[in-house]
Amino acid sequence: MANFENAIALTGGIATGKSSVCSLLNLYGFQIIDADKVAHQMLSKNVDKISDIFGNEYIKEGRVDRKKLGNLIFNDLVYRQKLEKLLHPLIKEEILKQSILCESKEIPYIIDIPLFYEKNNYNIDEVIVVYCDKYKQINRLIDREGYDIEDAQSRIDAQMPIEVKKEKASFVIDNTKDLKFLQNQVEIFIKYIKNKYPHLKI
Repeated sequence: MANFENAIALTGGIATGKSSVCSLLNLYGFQIIDADKVAHQMLSKNVDKISDIFGNEYIKEGRVDRKKLGNLIFNDLVYRQKLEKLLHPLIKEEILKQSILCESKEIPYIIDIPLFYEKNNYNIDEVIVVYCDKYKQINRLIDREGYDIEDAQSRIDAQMPIEVKKEKASFVIDNTKDLKFLQNQVEIFIKYIKNKYPHLKI
């Protein structure tokens, strides 16, 4: 069983820029375990169970209609809890498998876990929070996903407030400005982590 000794959790809020930060960290050679990608894999493997729980209208051409299912669970706590009950144990099992391989290298690696603080399922001490203010979150969801302001707000409200996560973090990467600023923030993190892992070659 992986003990997450070298794991660094990366979290934040929806549309704060976690994927952008992971892409930059990957360029530095960090191994990334992406909980969202694992979740998509688990959805694909459990189409029948999704159909049984939510109905066949959430299946399209043999696959889970993630956008339609997302609209349901972000607006219905009961259904969201049903989905989490199905998926979260499967997601954690796969993350543990991948972590065992990463731990064998004895260097730090990143686990991107959007609901790290909300679910408290992983015993990881080092936590990066990717931060931007709520106003930018809403605008990014509207621009990126085409949500109206109510839909954007409901998705943000389904998570712990980003300001609370910011206070809990061991390291904050500020993504309130442009890409150049974000790159600089990641470089500051790299210096921070190299001080903790002097043998790290990146």
